[in-house]
Amino acid sequence: MISIIICSRKDKIDPKFEDNIRNTVGTNFELVLIDNSTNKYSIFQAYNLGIQKSRGDILCFIHDDILFHTKNWGLLLKSEFNNYPDFALIGIAGAKVKTQFPTGWWDCEDKDKVINIIQHEKGNVTKENFGFEDGDLSEVYVIDGVFMALKKGLNIEFETSLGGFHGYDLNLSYEVIEKNKKIGVTNKILIEHLSIGRLDKTWLFSMMLFHKKYQKKLKKYKYSYEQEFFAGKAYIDHCLRILGKKEGLIYLFSIFQFSSSIKIIFSLEKYFFNKLKKS
Repeated sequence: MISIIICSRKDKIDPKFEDNIRNTVGTNFELVLIDNSTNKYSIFQAYNLGIQKSRGDILCFIHDDILFHTKNWGLLLKSEFNNYPDFALIGIAGAKVKTQFPTGWWDCEDKDKVINIIQHEKGNVTKENFGFEDGDLSEVYVIDGVFMALKKGLNIEFETSLGGFHGYDLNLSYEVIEKNKKIGVTNKILIEHLSIGRLDKTWLFSMMLFHKKYQKKLKKYKYSYEQEFFAGKAYIDHCLRILGKKEGLIYLFSIFQFSSSIKIIFSLEKYFFNKLKKS
């Protein structure tokens, strides 16, 4: 059975959303709704509560603002886990690289992303499907939190010390990797995401907290100079856009915490001051 765990912003699930799940899942399932209409829980606490309440052998964490387009997606999900026993976490978007810089999973070049989703953003609707050169299931390091299917029985929980509502997907991804299991993005399940997250101070500081806590684990994974430089530039861009020039300048010095490469630090300092000149 699949346990579908939802941290809901309302005390009840939208009937149309529930009908969409029932009409598409194609297998036995239970809805585990965590009522967070009063912001009683962080997303980490809510999902841990969902794990405790669940009875299924697959835990599917989903947002409450999606629509499933694929019929029998639950059966397809079971099939993916059965056919690829080394994979313990499957999503619909993710990246093959993650550096130590406090960025989202998407802050990498397109060649390092794997995505299959219909995304709503600022009035536009875009279908994205790329990165599946290796077949219908492509291995990644981190996945997006909009849809995360986890094998039960790995003794994995979310890190509640992180708090808030950001970084839970990175948290889960690295807990799975620590169990020596693989993470994949599937091309077989298509969902439509009706909104997009806000990248504000709360998000940025959550990313900083996560990357400081997981710094030692992040150092284990190899990435190229180009990949690290790309992520470092994205981090600087986020700081300047979200915090502004004055406060952003303070966080320039935090790059020393997230990279041990003198070459990277020098290149990013140069990039930062060039950005300031142009703005």
